[in-house]
Amino acid sequence: MEHVVIAGGGPTGLWLASELRLAGTSVTVLEARHERDPHSKALTLHPRTLEILAFRGAVEPFLAEGRRIPSGHFGGLDDRLDFNALDTPYPFTLALPQARTEELLEERALAAGADIRRGHRVTGLTQDEGEVTVRATGPQGPYTLRAAYAVGCDGTRSTVREAAGIAFPGTDATTWGWLGDVVLDTPPEGAVYAASGPAGGVMVVPMPGGVHRIVGGDPDSDGPDHPGELTLDALRAKVTRIAGTDFGMRHPRWLSRFGNATRQAAAYRKGRVLLAGDAAHMHYPAGGVGLNVGLQDATNLGWKLAATPAGSAPDGLLDSYHAERHPVGADLLISTRAQTALLNAHSAEGQDLRALLSEIIATVPEFSRDLAERLSGLGVAYPPPLDRPGHPLTGRRAPNLGLADGTGLFTALHPARHVLLHFTATPPRPAAPAPPPGAVTRTAPTPTSRPEWSTVGTALIRPDGHVAWALPAPEPSSGSGGHRNRT
Repeated sequence: MEHVVIAGGGPTGLWLASELRLAGTSVTVLEARHERDPHSKALTLHPRTLEILAFRGAVEPFLAEGRRIPSGHFGGLDDRLDFNALDTPYPFTLALPQARTEELLEERALAAGADIRRGHRVTGLTQDEGEVTVRATGPQGPYTLRAAYAVGCDGTRSTVREAAGIAFPGTDATTWGWLGDVVLDTPPEGAVYAASGPAGGVMVVPMPGGVHRIVGGDPDSDGPDHPGELTLDALRAKVTRIAGTDFGMRHPRWLSRFGNATRQAAAYRKGRVLLAGDAAHMHYPAGGVGLNVGLQDATNLGWKLAATPAGSAPDGLLDSYHAERHPVGADLLISTRAQTALLNAHSAEGQDLRALLSEIIATVPEFSRDLAERLSGLGVAYPPPLDRPGHPLTGRRAPNLGLADGTGLFTALHPARHVLLHFTATPPRPAAPAPPPGAVTRTAPTPTSRPEWSTVGTALIRPDGHVAWALPAPEPSSGSGGHRNRT
């Protein structure tokens, strides 16, 4: 039975459906909402997410519509992180409302053959050694679906997670941010406006349709209790205290508050049930990374889940999803908590801390780059197997290496198969592992501009763009009595 049921038709569920369909896996997506939510919680696509879209041949529609911002922020500090220093074809964040991102992802999933059912809500599930039985209700009433696996992409209140008995430990909200999508008569100039001080912090970002998003926090929002519904008058007063002006705000499209409750699923897999996106991790939306981490979860999971029921997966492959992505989620929670502390550092001591870290970002390139790699997702690296530590590149993200045919690695990854790269004319060593079934082989000139890759002879790149293994190039023979170095 090669059938997967996905609960949740947001960005994570839709992208996972597309990934599974690339491998020919039958997919049903159950989405409780009848219509797409017009309010966009997420607005930012980070460089690694754009790379993922690129190595599936799906990035161009996003680039055509999104606004490119060549920087990012950490905790709303005054000095921003310069993404131009990153080794990526996409050294920028892309501002695009989540509603449009979902629409583009849904078009792709439908074109790939996914069965997407809106107005169908998962109500529970049971599993045994052979299958999962998913209970759902739709316009015609309740029904069940049998599947090889079920994946919960159904948000922080995940029905799938609860039905599977997976714990969701963490902390409740202690502070509340606020946002408003409004029309501004006198908007600030530039791609991003930011102001901060003892009265709080605020950012203003233009959106399509003549609307600006205003997002921020202030000391009045601290406390475990939800401070009530946000009104336009309250938003105007907050922004005026912080920025000295309300920018002529009017005609609110959406006003909302959000808390810093932070939780992570104890397990990303329990038997035949898996979790991804907000069902697996909940956090304050600092840095605009939530949607991005969800898509990256789906990219890690998709090829592994497709290979497992098909019988082509090695032992432990599906378990590696939790082993690799759970630590990434834990790091995400650390990062967003740290940024929450900075965003809410309203005291005199907090303001000094913000000023100090901001100065370090501006004056220490290595520090700025490290934060940028963390925020962008480009710095994610998976640990090699304990019994086979291998090459230093193992588990790291592969850049868009140039290939001998004039294309790049990302193009070779379009079919979501492993790519075996040969960087020299020397045949692979006898000890080289055999590539998985369906792997494509490509040759590439030695990437001398990247020192860590310049001595690699052969590398296997996983469908999610990370290095499965790499071997150094054999040293050339030295004279007639020479020998090849087999180190």
